[in-house]
Amino acid sequence: MRQKAVNGFRTGDMAKAIVTKGIKIGVYVGRIAVRKSGSFNIQTTKGVIQGIWHKHCKVTQRADGYGYLLVAKMDVIGTPPKAKSALRSTLCLPGLNAEVSRAN
Repeated sequence: MRQKAVNGFRTGDMAKAIVTKGIKIGVYVGRIAVRKSGSFNIQTTKGVIQGIWHKHCKVTQRADGYGYLLVAKMDVIGTPPKAKSALRSTLCLPGLNAEVSRAN
């Protein structure tokens, strides 16, 4: 299924699902695993949400072989940001040498 597109989605894509009806009401953001039926599993930070219909999903990032995560910025001595500035995050591309891949 990884190479096959189902309703414009592929396994590994990052997506946001906004479910407004049913027992799975909520907003879910995570990596999707497609099913031929048109429903997806979404791997979120809190676990797997199964059976989300493709019509509720919107791709936020296509699967391109890289792993992305958001890292809170720290100052020179390693102090984490204050709550007010915690919304400012940095994109990080983890790789073999994480220090080379880190965006500042």
